[in-house]
Amino acid sequence: MASQRPARPRSPHLSIWRWGPHMLVSILHRVTGDGMALVGTVLFVWWLAALASGPEAYALFLAVFTVDGGALTPIGLLFGIGLTFAFCQHLMSGIRHLMLDTGAGYDLRSNKRFAQATIVCSIILTAAYWAYLLAGK
Repeated sequence: MASQRPARPRSPHLSIWRWGPHMLVSILHRVTGDGMALVGTVLFVWWLAALASGPEAYALFLAVFTVDGGALTPIGLLFGIGLTFAFCQHLMSGIRHLMLDTGAGYDLRSNKRFAQATIVCSIILTAAYWAYLLAGK
């Protein structure tokens, strides 16, 4: 005979906490780390396998990400800019965590500003890097 489980109280965290930039940065830190590890590893292994497999396989790899002049295709730009943003966001979030490890920035106002600065700095760094890369061509 199956007994019914008594209703247990639910955690109140959803009714107490409001969504904030610090939560977004925390989630982005995990997502960007996993994304760089997964996507970066797959692309790196594909590149190595293409190099080892010969000129035809390497030409296919290049054809996916570049055009004849060496410029990036839209998919090349998507992966390049995406991985660059992931790196910059993960780096800025890591610096934020390093500051938090020293005991600084735990008050709500500072924490919110540091989280917002993390996002803004990662966007600026990504844009500056790609502006530099694309200006050289």
